[in-house]
Amino acid sequence: MSDLTNLNVKIFADGANLKEMISLSKTNYVKGLTTNPTLLRKARITDYENFARKALEQISEIPISFEVFSDDFKGMVTQGERIASWAPNVYVKIPITNTKGVVASSAVKALTEQGIKVNVTAVMTSAQVDIILNSLSPELPSFISVFAGRIADTGVDPMPIMKSSLDLIKSYRCAELIWASPRELLNVFQANEIGCHIITVTPEILNKFHLIDFNLDSYSLETVKMFYTDAQASGLHLS
Repeated sequence: MSDLTNLNVKIFADGANLKEMISLSKTNYVKGLTTNPTLLRKARITDYENFARKALEQISEIPISFEVFSDDFKGMVTQGERIASWAPNVYVKIPITNTKGVVASSAVKALTEQGIKVNVTAVMTSAQVDIILNSLSPELPSFISVFAGRIADTGVDPMPIMKSSLDLIKSYRCAELIWASPRELLNVFQANEIGCHIITVTPEILNKFHLIDFNLDSYSLETVKMFYTDAQASGLHLS
């Protein structure tokens, strides 16, 4: 993991497996943790607060983001206040808009004015970054999560959006940009190259860390052997 610890971009692990989250928080390369309602549903978490508090009992030294799930802004604020009360290292995730497409600036502003750290999520344009920056407290740590992977899913190169977002955030010394929803290990190095502050990394990508600098000829041979073994195991034949 030496290459990872030498990167400037900070790696945040993204998931909802309690045991895995606690284990990753103790490594020297994971600098924070994030989760969201979709991950919680996949993990079959029903008692949100109990899950979070169990995690926070053992994760106290690095940031961890928990998301609100209300769709109205007053509810977002109420939930955000409660989530923030769980521990000092908690960041409250607020979606960039509600389901009607209305920007959540009022909720973000109401929380940050109380000194509550936020992570504004599901952002996909630099215009959205610009809008939400005006709702942040200049002296309060905050995150803005731009979903670079989902941008790429549409066939659009996320790099220009990530670069312009970094330019916008420069004057907010306490705000950090997160490269969210990565799709491949390469994204970690792309985020590092452009000076992105943080990248969230899924378990699927974490499991590929051992491939960093892996010899490509060896990887080619390994792949050929995999195809051969699977063909044999499947009993494939041509008569």
